[in-house]
Amino acid sequence: MLHAPHSPRPNLEPTFWDRLSAHLARSVGALGDTTPGPPHLLQHCEQVLLRRHRGKTVYGHRGSLADTLAERNRSEVPGRLRELCQLVLEALLPLGQETLDVRVHARKGRAYGSSRVPAGSEDGLVATKESRDGVALSNLDEPLFDGAQATKRDLVEYLDALHQQVIGALRDRPLSVIRALRGQQPFMQKNVPKYTPDWVATTPVWSAASKREIAYALCNDRRTLLWFANQRAIEFHPTLFRVIEPDAPTHLVLDLDPPDGGDFRSVVAAAELVRHALAEVGMAGAVKTSGSKGVHVFVPVLGASTQEVALATRALAVRAEALDPIVATTAFIKADRDGKVFLDSTRAGGASVAAAYSPRLRPGTPVSFPIAWSDLADVTPTDFTLHTVPALLRDADPWIALMPAAQPLPAELVEQGRTIPAARAQALHEELRQHHRGEGR
Repeated sequence: MLHAPHSPRPNLEPTFWDRLSAHLARSVGALGDTTPGPPHLLQHCEQVLLRRHRGKTVYGHRGSLADTLAERNRSEVPGRLRELCQLVLEALLPLGQETLDVRVHARKGRAYGSSRVPAGSEDGLVATKESRDGVALSNLDEPLFDGAQATKRDLVEYLDALHQQVIGALRDRPLSVIRALRGQQPFMQKNVPKYTPDWVATTPVWSAASKREIAYALCNDRRTLLWFANQRAIEFHPTLFRVIEPDAPTHLVLDLDPPDGGDFRSVVAAAELVRHALAEVGMAGAVKTSGSKGVHVFVPVLGASTQEVALATRALAVRAEALDPIVATTAFIKADRDGKVFLDSTRAGGASVAAAYSPRLRPGTPVSFPIAWSDLADVTPTDFTLHTVPALLRDADPWIALMPAAQPLPAELVEQGRTIPAARAQALHEELRQHHRGEGR
């Protein structure tokens, strides 16, 4: 058995370092030929925990591995130590995020792993006291994120209580999630981590931007949803297509975003413009709060390609804007919106949208919630949170109940869309035009 240099030998066995060394001995071969062997990695672990540099202990630290690694990544830390920090992180990632929650402390130039941490995995490194549907759950009583007004337990309870409705919105759709790990900035995860359990279904999707295949998760069951909850996945962003038909979006979507400082009433007014524009071409849609400040209008479509849906979305946005250009705008550049509600037509193709019932990483942890058109003017986005929604829903699924049947796209929308430049391309063209004319400098 390998041991960290200078590690103490407490009475309780196996020690944290013994368990860590056992894992490194098994996993080091997968880390690359240039990676030091397990003894050196253990030294690096201790260097990171103690912030040792050139043989001297700069100071000790008391906290979790996650907190320590985040602290050691600051710019003022010597470059070599930051490299060691990254090396330790890569060595620990195969064990999963919860490994980084092991409590550690440093004193008298030595690093200790908490002897009170139970052996919750085959390596004994995951601290956990609860499980559901075979998924180990840990650190449930810690804050979800700053300003959440909720704990990780609240997230688990919410997603479990609504697992049927949430899975209904995610089923068979490549899934991106936004995670909020302690000591780190929130980030969007598309590619599943290496430590993802074998029972989590995945699907490869080619990314033109990164020119590689990305392994997306498919959240089709309660067990997978609970696993994501334990990974501190807060927002759930599925694609608009199902994996069996990647070139057949199931919905056309307009994302209505209010101006800075704008109130929700302006969003409601813009949503009614979209509803009227739909009615003019014989279509109907459903609306939900985005979970932030705006709303999403979803229009179920039938037998249309990705390109056709993108074209029709542009045309619908332009038609809604024309109904009342004082209220709504399709200007992609924020500075050009003049305090109007932005009708975002870019949620097409491979884009994802926050799912119905998805929590959002906003103060108070609001939830994207379906609303009847007749009730839209009487609500605010903050009415629907992690704490309030379960009692409002119980067993109901208003997203399914309020959604119209799928409709074919009118040819006139598609043809009009061909005459309208894509929003991002149009914005880039405008920026270049202003640059050449010397405007905005």
